[in-house]
Amino acid sequence: MTEKDPEKEKRKIKSTARMQEIMTNYYMEAKTAADAGKKVAWITSGGPVEPLVVMDIIPVYPENHGAMIGASKMGVDLCEKAEEMGYSIDLCSYARSDIACSPVNGGPIGGLPRPDMLICGNNICGTVLKWYEIQARYYNCPLFIFDTPFCHTGYSEEVEKYVKRQIGEYIAFLEHECGKKFDYDRLEEVGRLSVAGQRLWQDVLDTAIHRPAPLSAIDAFIHMALIVTLRGTQQAIDYYTLMLAEMKDRIAQGIGAVPRERYRLLWDNIPIWYRMKWLSETFAAHDACLVADTYTSAWCGSLKHLDENNFLASMPAGYTRIYLNIGVDEMAGQVVKLVDKYSADGMVMHSNRSCKPYSFGQYDIQRFVREKRDIPTLIIEADMVDERHFSESQIETRIDAFMEMIRQQKS
Repeated sequence: MTEKDPEKEKRKIKSTARMQEIMTNYYMEAKTAADAGKKVAWITSGGPVEPLVVMDIIPVYPENHGAMIGASKMGVDLCEKAEEMGYSIDLCSYARSDIACSPVNGGPIGGLPRPDMLICGNNICGTVLKWYEIQARYYNCPLFIFDTPFCHTGYSEEVEKYVKRQIGEYIAFLEHECGKKFDYDRLEEVGRLSVAGQRLWQDVLDTAIHRPAPLSAIDAFIHMALIVTLRGTQQAIDYYTLMLAEMKDRIAQGIGAVPRERYRLLWDNIPIWYRMKWLSETFAAHDACLVADTYTSAWCGSLKHLDENNFLASMPAGYTRIYLNIGVDEMAGQVVKLVDKYSADGMVMHSNRSCKPYSFGQYDIQRFVREKRDIPTLIIEADMVDERHFSESQIETRIDAFMEMIRQQKS
């Protein structure tokens, strides 16, 4: 039996055990929902979850399932199975791996619980529309599409009215499927919990402003699970209160995510789930820490649009004006704000073969950041779940060259 490295043990985030316990109980509850007389809804990650909580429907996230498949290194087998079923290799690997799981109850948790309904919001991408249509046919269950117009140059009164009608139709759909009236007073209560949870998650992320950062973006990718799956619940608030206290304690003790943090980096796009540890260690070997990212911050990016005291009225803006549903110019401006906020010395952009909406504008964002802040940027070409599109030697060479540029600029 090998001895544990005391230095590594000191840097481990202790809250992780509690998060794993909560997530295990969450999936157990979802898988036994029928026994408890509850319904299960599959919902996209950017979809309005609070009305489901109000109706006591358990929300389940196929995208989160896709991330677990990637982190468990099960992506290639499942993606190949989807391709054998007739789905193109060029489709989103979240979609392919999830679709392939359904007939065999595959994946790290033996498949997702059977849905009673599907809620598809297109504010994150268009692929989810066909993905959810396929699953709605497979499970023979109703599908609601929550449509949010893309905000190319701003948010108009017409968009506000349109999405407000969408929310009304969504609530009517839930009332029909559950056979009971919607409790608008409870929505305001759930809305306050949702905003409080998002605010705490932002506070957790903001501890990385400190030098050395007590957590990295890699840590944030793991601990974002609750702000996605349990948004609008007291559980999420309790967990992030616990995690925030731990981060503050790490700051007081001078414990950083990276042993000798000298360089601070910003990550753009969805993680490369199956290589997170390798990426973390590779950057750490250069004394670099990925201190922030555009992905995890998206789950508190709506805070400026949501009103905890009038949640229903603020939902159209909160669910439309999110990071992937705005124009590239506005996205680039938000990236520069992150560079400034977290004092980033460089930016790493994952050109994600699967996620076209996240990846298409990256070269424009790269140019904008260079013009505004003159920091080195690195583009890594890979896929979030499908390991067949990852070249370790090529990426390691690019990281070495990128870090040399940062060293020269900082010297």
